[in-house]
Amino acid sequence: MSVPTTTRLSTRALNRATLARQLLLDRAEVPVHEAVAHLCGLQAQEPQEPFIGLWSRLRAFDPHALSDLLVRRSVVRTHLMRRTVHLVTAEDALAWRARHDAMLRQRVLGNYRRELAGVDLEELAAAGAAVLADGEPRSMTGLARELEERWPEPGPRALGEMLVAALLPMAQLPPRGLWRTNGGVRNVLLSSWLGREIEPLAPDGSDPAGAALVLRYLAAFGPAAVADLRAWCGLAGFPAAVAEIRERLIGFRDERGRELLDLPDAPRPDPDTPAPVRFLPAFDNAVLGYQDRGRIIDDAHRGLSVAGERMVLVDGRVAATWRLEEGTVLVAPLRRFSRADRGAVAEQGRELAAFLSEGACQRVRVAASPR
Repeated sequence: MSVPTTTRLSTRALNRATLARQLLLDRAEVPVHEAVAHLCGLQAQEPQEPFIGLWSRLRAFDPHALSDLLVRRSVVRTHLMRRTVHLVTAEDALAWRARHDAMLRQRVLGNYRRELAGVDLEELAAAGAAVLADGEPRSMTGLARELEERWPEPGPRALGEMLVAALLPMAQLPPRGLWRTNGGVRNVLLSSWLGREIEPLAPDGSDPAGAALVLRYLAAFGPAAVADLRAWCGLAGFPAAVAEIRERLIGFRDERGRELLDLPDAPRPDPDTPAPVRFLPAFDNAVLGYQDRGRIIDDAHRGLSVAGERMVLVDGRVAATWRLEEGTVLVAPLRRFSRADRGAVAEQGRELAAFLSEGACQRVRVAASPR
């Protein structure tokens, strides 16, 4: 049954919906590949962070299972949403990449417009693809060096970023992104690595990829406004996609009066549902996946979400930051903790320390609460 858009959802109700969709209310018992697909990928420019994100979301998570998926090419590291490196399923990388092309180019040009002035981007893309046709992995700088004789003006940084992050759909190869493994970035063409071609945009001007993105986003992040969707992926042009599927959606209002869209049968738990302590990795999409992040983080702490701080959720909201130092999980509260909160944070911190050290260490230290 359709819910009228006059139905208002409180911030706390949105918080519990987000936690449920993000698998942070109850740890899920699903395969790793299924979890990565449900979450629409995990932000992954810091290679070890997806392991923390999945540990907080899945029961009995085995990090080696994620490494195996990378090696078997079932998941892939690639530039996608917001021009950042994401860990996504191979299927999603192929289905979504063409829809991101224009945004990726514009974002790189936003940084290097002056350096790349006068460069024919189609010609540059063709030249880069010709170099990569041998299938040999290359660093961004290495690829740019092979082309800078032809385009000496921009410099290797501008050339490399335009090629690797925008013009050519690329995959970052293992050992980059494997569990407890260091590895530099080596790139190959995405279609070559996966053995399948990228799905093109619809020739009739329709937007099936955009419509699919809306549905997938709402399943993992909803209820949400179109502005939240744009903030998550960085893409524009969603009104047509939303209009195409609007009859399949229901509407709400938030406390500010914004229209929120959602899937009819998606979970929207009671606002009083208890929320356990959860440790989030840097740049977790549970926080970054919205234009209005007030459902999960206070405005006073919003800057932490883009500063690479790892955060701790207490009662579903960002209440502390954490870091790992010599095997010890160090927690810095952002507000006063009750005795029960402090105990729950310490217990979860010990479990995290054991996970990160593969059982070698369970040390945690929770700093004094701010006055």
